[in-house]
Amino acid sequence: MRVLLLGAGGFIGRRVADRLFLDADLQVTVLGRRDAADIRFDLASGSPGALARFLDAVAPQVVVNCAGASQGAPRTLVRANSLAVATVCEAIRRSREPARLVHLGSAAEYGPVPVGSITSESAEPRPVGPYGVSKLAGTELVLSSGLDALVLRVFDVVGPGAPAASLFARLAEGLRRALELGEPRVRVPDLSAFRDFVDVRDVAEAVRAAVDSAATGVVNIGSGRAVRVREAADLLVRASGFDGLLSEETRAAPLPAQPCGSVRAASESSSAHPAAAHPAAAEHRAAPEPVLWRQADVRTARERLGWRAQTPLEESLGDVWLETACRV
Repeated sequence: MRVLLLGAGGFIGRRVADRLFLDADLQVTVLGRRDAADIRFDLASGSPGALARFLDAVAPQVVVNCAGASQGAPRTLVRANSLAVATVCEAIRRSREPARLVHLGSAAEYGPVPVGSITSESAEPRPVGPYGVSKLAGTELVLSSGLDALVLRVFDVVGPGAPAASLFARLAEGLRRALELGEPRVRVPDLSAFRDFVDVRDVAEAVRAAVDSAATGVVNIGSGRAVRVREAADLLVRASGFDGLLSEETRAAPLPAQPCGSVRAASESSSAHPAAAHPAAAEHRAAPEPVLWRQADVRTARERLGWRAQTPLEESLGDVWLETACRV
């Protein structure tokens, strides 16, 4: 099967590329802005017509879109997460043999939900910031394109290779510095929220399953378990061997959670992602989401993709520490 991969240089995209290249049944071509790409093309500025010509040359049966931005000015986010998606969809429509599209969305599209709830794919999205809004616009473009398309709505991704600006990469670097300098404490942001963490390697497996599936619409990709961020941070601290204190900032008053279309009360526990990151100037670093709780309903992923998260959170964060500790 011929696959065209977009966004192979990002946090998730690199792992997806690794997974797809392992499969002898797949013929993978990478399109992106970097020199390492097989085809150099900027989705945010290139035209649908030019991209359609590349599609005709490669003739992929599936296009996997891992491209996007998680940080930056609102205009940057719209260009990367909405305009670029419109370009991809229009180019596939114009191509001689329109490919199936597997697109990576984000749990930030849902916005605030009631604490203790489990969010299904039918929940009404109510994003609260430029990132979530731009990702939801991309998802809506895919769903309304008329293409054979599937959106993987990815929850809070963790694991090795995380962007330097992400919470656990910053915490790991702070722990390493504290250990080297003998400092007794590490400053951290508020850790009181709950998140549904999923390992980046498991996300790559979900993409591989989606390539072969006939599923369309939206499918949540998460562990199905809400974990307090503070508990996850403790796992990273234990992996590092740091015996000092985490000095935690106080959370500002959050936005109230809005009722969410099809959200079940959390009465059962399944197992616990941000979406692919993009470098951005420090002045445009994303503010913390005013979302206290995220927990995915992952039944659709099991039923339609045959997928479930496999990597324990302790292993994911242990690998984050190992990567940081070994960095020269």
